[in-house]
Amino acid sequence: MKLETSIDLIGNSPLLSLSRIYRGEGRIFAKAEFLNPGGSIKDRAALSIIRSARRRRVLVNGQPVVEMTSGNMGAGLAIVCAAFEHPFTAVMSAGNSPARASMMRGLGAEVVLTAQVDGTPGRVTGKDIAAATAAAVTLAAESGAFYVDQFNSVDCVAAHETTTGPELWAQLDGQIDAFVACVGSAGSFVGIARFLKAKNPAIRCVCVEPKGAEILAGRAVTKASHLLQGTGYGLVPPLWQSELMDGAISISDEEAEQWRWLIGSQEGLYVGYSAAANVCAAVQLLKSGVLSAASHVVTLLCDTGLKY
Repeated sequence: MKLETSIDLIGNSPLLSLSRIYRGEGRIFAKAEFLNPGGSIKDRAALSIIRSARRRRVLVNGQPVVEMTSGNMGAGLAIVCAAFEHPFTAVMSAGNSPARASMMRGLGAEVVLTAQVDGTPGRVTGKDIAAATAAAVTLAAESGAFYVDQFNSVDCVAAHETTTGPELWAQLDGQIDAFVACVGSAGSFVGIARFLKAKNPAIRCVCVEPKGAEILAGRAVTKASHLLQGTGYGLVPPLWQSELMDGAISISDEEAEQWRWLIGSQEGLYVGYSAAANVCAAVQLLKSGVLSAASHVVTLLCDTGLKY
């Protein structure tokens, strides 16, 4: 198979059966989104947003692009912007993984780091994100750049409603009983859940949140700082559609660390903390008795562990 550019590598990720890490009733299938060229599921949204902006002529040839990112969207945008020849600047909280900043720079992006407001290294809070967002908005306005604004872009949802969801359905011939995933900007959860429920309204769609920051479950935030970078900022994302959520499962930092190690040592997959949280939550759902014994649960291995 001959491909023209790196963006042709985005999407169509394989679906893995996690049969070693979970041997109970039912089965867990995980989509290997870490195999995207930017190392995460955010590549899909990045491509969708840039293509849409160019099609609508709100982004023209050679115009710079700016976005606030925790790192994954930034890597995806760096790849897509390189393919379409747009200079790209990523604005990121200094609390996010330095490996992500290194990767973005290696992909040709300029990286602007903003000081943390109340988080700590490796644990970014909603206030840290707000500070980085404000800096990105200002930079885009001053430089005449296209501001991506992933948290408000319907193209993020469209990316998953038209690619990830249909891929999951085809890969399992529609034999899906539940979908489990962390929520960051909400694009992947909303897009996939919308597609799956259109196919079969009985599919349970369960969101995963960091323990202590379960705002989508209707609880007060008691732990704004946690390991699940890119999720659980203590705010309801503008793209969120609560009617698509059939339940929520919270995962602690300790559980995420444990399951990240288990996935690596038993399945041979080196993934990030949100991917580990997704698998942990899928196991909890199957063990809860809510689903039938032979149920199929699908989830996402959101990114590679090499970014941490």
